[in-house]
Amino acid sequence: MTRPFAAPRPLAAAAMILTAMATMGLIDNYVRVIAETTGLWQFHVVRSSMCLGLLAIYARLTGTRLQPRHWGVVVARSAILSVALVTYFGALVLLPISEVIAGLFTAPIWVLLLSALFFDKSLGRVRIVAVIAGFIGVMLVLRPDTGTLTWLTALPLISGVLYALAQIATREWCAEETALTLLFGFFAALGLWGLVGLAGLNLFPQPVPAGPEGFPWRLWGQMSVAAWGWTVAQALGSIFAVGLIIRAYQIAEASFVAVFEYALLIFAVFWGYVLLGQTVDGWALTGIAVIVGSGAVMVLGTRGAATTEIPAPATPEATPGPQAR
Repeated sequence: MTRPFAAPRPLAAAAMILTAMATMGLIDNYVRVIAETTGLWQFHVVRSSMCLGLLAIYARLTGTRLQPRHWGVVVARSAILSVALVTYFGALVLLPISEVIAGLFTAPIWVLLLSALFFDKSLGRVRIVAVIAGFIGVMLVLRPDTGTLTWLTALPLISGVLYALAQIATREWCAEETALTLLFGFFAALGLWGLVGLAGLNLFPQPVPAGPEGFPWRLWGQMSVAAWGWTVAQALGSIFAVGLIIRAYQIAEASFVAVFEYALLIFAVFWGYVLLGQTVDGWALTGIAVIVGSGAVMVLGTRGAATTEIPAPATPEATPGPQAR
């Protein structure tokens, strides 16, 4: 018997992604405060512990399902996404940040290609042009350095590929899971990576520079009051933002949703100016305009188009609305 289908909700998904990017752009400006006294792996353990505790309490109070319906796909998605982010943070230590961010933001291109190659998605010219235009906008904003290519250069691209695969998996593999379940799996995987990182540094300790430069190499230690405060903000903000991202990828095709993640750059620039007085040059402003334009084209090209039949969740409880995040 064929399951009923539900129409995708692209405009709602776009609003969720934009809200998530605004939140992440705000809280990520203060990672440098955490990095002054805290190690990267300790940060993952502490933040994940907070998030897992809050999610468990929320699930208990609201009666929301936390246990996966399909353990295999949830574990696989959590593993892929966590490896993507660990690879990203590892690349930050070894490469200029402009190259790393540019590599991660190739994810929408990979979403487009993987959706077409492995999930038989008909993407159309509008989406192809919008994603490519968004990537060009990223290049105008970041203008990554053009140094000698080495195997290290592949790390950000690997991160982008894995991130894209995880977001496709959210839609294609995990449509019957609650966003709470996927959130719990994501933070559990990052927490486990934190424990692995701490164990590795205990076995093979490294010199630890003072301040933020020592972030990747610092073992467990005393966190400042400010670091604790912003770690709490990171936990709450991450639950809210990642929950919206998960829900957005569940209610619209990944190739559509992915282009709106470019907005993180816009909000990072905005909050950097408001909070830190940082300014951008003309090339960066041009890039931002291209990114915004690609998103607008994507929305206008999707409205009124024939909707693709997409499997609906098995029960209403499977994918609660964003107000429950």
